[in-house]
Amino acid sequence: MTGIVAMALVVLLVCWLFLSMVSCTNPASSFRVEGTITEAADSTLTLEAMTLSGVETCGTVKLDAKGHFAFDVAREDSITSPEFYRLRIGQQVINFAVDSTETISVMAAFPKMGTGYDIQGNEASRVIKTLSLLNVQLQQQLQQTAARTDLSDLEKMERVEQLVEEYKQTLKTDYILKDPASAAAYYALFQTVGNQMLFNPETDRSDVQFFAAVATQWDELYPGSLRTENLKNIALRGLTNTRQTRPVEIQLDGSKVRESGIIDMGFPDINGRERRLSDLKENVVLLDFTAYSLPNSKERIMALRDLYNKYHSRGLEIYQVSVDADEHYWKVMSEQLPWVCVYCADGLNADILNLYMVQSLPAYYLIARGSEMEARGENIPDLEAAIRALL
Repeated sequence: MTGIVAMALVVLLVCWLFLSMVSCTNPASSFRVEGTITEAADSTLTLEAMTLSGVETCGTVKLDAKGHFAFDVAREDSITSPEFYRLRIGQQVINFAVDSTETISVMAAFPKMGTGYDIQGNEASRVIKTLSLLNVQLQQQLQQTAARTDLSDLEKMERVEQLVEEYKQTLKTDYILKDPASAAAYYALFQTVGNQMLFNPETDRSDVQFFAAVATQWDELYPGSLRTENLKNIALRGLTNTRQTRPVEIQLDGSKVRESGIIDMGFPDINGRERRLSDLKENVVLLDFTAYSLPNSKERIMALRDLYNKYHSRGLEIYQVSVDADEHYWKVMSEQLPWVCVYCADGLNADILNLYMVQSLPAYYLIARGSEMEARGENIPDLEAAIRALL
């Protein structure tokens, strides 16, 4: 009997040690996410933490026919500010915030759980739901605009800019300024459309001010937290950047790039992939130095699009180098362009502008197949005719 009791105690001890190792919960410093997601039998529900360094998985559960679930997640004592999480099945997500040891309750039905859910537990998560629905609405409006046949490409671009600006203004006035100390205000600052952030805290002074407003409030409530320090760093960097102004026009000595051969270059595209001019040696290339912030830039882009649509199938490629001071604006404007769009972070001080003897922007060069320089813009009386002659 003594041996049986001893063995039972050993088994209990082993089980206790095992549970201690696999569990990330501590009832005194944890929060719970529970609820029901119907119409998702046999689907895997994942709870993910949206940390400053990326997405981290907190747990997974395979849902049964009833769809009940519960996650208990440890909350580190060193974390003093609100944190952000999401429930995910495939591409459907539910975002929410946690700022204490609360219980978050979620009710939803798959496959539209990302828009048709109910969430209880804190006010921030309910506001985040509203922001998520507004974001979905914006993206639908942008898609509808892109599909309209009664608008020109220029009119579509102008409409897209208007929709995005109106949405940003709503976020600023109704959600950020209304309560800059809230988790929802923080969440609003990092809203995206597609893969691009709506706010540009690096070089847009108006956007920087809203980051600064939230950073100030968070510094009072959550001093020293990682998210507070991140906000402060972003705001300080943006304020520093926006104190400087750069002219659009540049004047350099020299008149003309050499007539044959090219000076190679490589810059990142919108996805961060390096694109080299020399990789296009099988094409006739229009090398274009520009800034999307220039006057009449939209009209010029439309003209380039016409050329591209006419002659790309015959071998024309456009290699467009942006030297915009505002990288975010370049990304927004170039995202839908079909040719090679790259970004030169050195801006107007870039060595490549000196090497090509660029005197003003925009400036373009026509390059024949085999990477042979043909002419620069001011020496081309009819660009379309010159392109046709090289194809």
